[in-house]
Amino acid sequence: MSIRVIKDKCIGCKICIKSCPFGIITVDNKLAIIGDGCNLCGACVPACKFKAIVIEKEQKATQDYSAYRGIWVFAEQRKGKVEGVAYELLGEGRKLADKLQVPLSAVLIGDKVTEQAKELIAHGADKVYVYDDPILNNFQDDSYGEVFIKLVAEEKPEIILIGATSIGRSLAPKIAFRIRTGLTADCTGLEVDPLNRNLMQTRPAFGGNIMATIICPNYRPQIATVRHKVMKKAARDAGHKGEIIQKTFDFKSITIKTKVLNIVEEVAKTINIAEADIIVSGGRGLGAPENFKLVEELAQVLGGAVGSSRAAVDAGWMPYSHQVGQTGRTVCPKLYIACGISGAIQHLVGMQSSDVIIAINKDPQAPIFKVATFGIEGDVLQILPALTKQFKKVLGGDY
Repeated sequence: MSIRVIKDKCIGCKICIKSCPFGIITVDNKLAIIGDGCNLCGACVPACKFKAIVIEKEQKATQDYSAYRGIWVFAEQRKGKVEGVAYELLGEGRKLADKLQVPLSAVLIGDKVTEQAKELIAHGADKVYVYDDPILNNFQDDSYGEVFIKLVAEEKPEIILIGATSIGRSLAPKIAFRIRTGLTADCTGLEVDPLNRNLMQTRPAFGGNIMATIICPNYRPQIATVRHKVMKKAARDAGHKGEIIQKTFDFKSITIKTKVLNIVEEVAKTINIAEADIIVSGGRGLGAPENFKLVEELAQVLGGAVGSSRAAVDAGWMPYSHQVGQTGRTVCPKLYIACGISGAIQHLVGMQSSDVIIAINKDPQAPIFKVATFGIEGDVLQILPALTKQFKKVLGGDY
């Protein structure tokens, strides 16, 4: 961009001098002069009553992205087995691919993973690009990144979806930087405009206080990382047909700066609420940390896991590993029971995809009721024991 003074309109009134926060405008012979140091803030433009100052934007050459077609999903795997987030991305990718009328492809990178390609096809992939090599046994930025970047250059997809996991959050920025495109991280919603083929990527912003929709209209491919458990897994169809494309890469052409010496499995065994089918979560409405035992009792009877709101974790009532929400775990259980949780947007982002949501809250205006399948208005400290007692009768067993 640039700024200029239109000589025929400027009369040297000096109003613009007062408007400039940097004091770099002077008037010489009844003509405003904008000195060095202008950062194009534009404060002087509306101040000029004679419209003698204008900011001009440079016209960018229109890029031709007609060669970019298709939806890609990075099929993340660990120990040779495709992770659940890949099937979630295939489910969402299928919707986008159908709207754009393009094929849905998966990119599978690893060692001894070719058999897994059949599962990806059964879950909706039309093509699976497979890089199967012992060098790719463990994830490394250098090897995985270079393989992916080379494939993008060859095949030119228009959209790439990657799980917002520890691996995905490491791989996606490397790819986006190297191929000079945009990246939207931690998306919770995806949609596509069939007319301009822009991917509309929705994610929480400003600490979760708003939901922002971001587009990348001037670059291709469009890349988004998507939170685990936000979207539904693609249904398995053993009859779905697809193509497995074996690819190779010359690893002698790149420098791999790191080496995996050993992988230490987690010693402490904790409940992974992200994989639980039933979650009973407690919030600040429980009133005190000792009241979480009511949540734990109900979760035990139902065979579920215990979750928590951020407020309860911040208060020290529950450990962070149980936190559900934008800054905690994203969950998608068959049943989610929210006990004394008001339903701040940070929490809703992490659990609103649950199949059935039961909310217990004494405030009838609590936001949690807007996403709940069933709502119970009342004192959670009275309702929880009653629910636990009733479920014990129905389910039986020794608790």
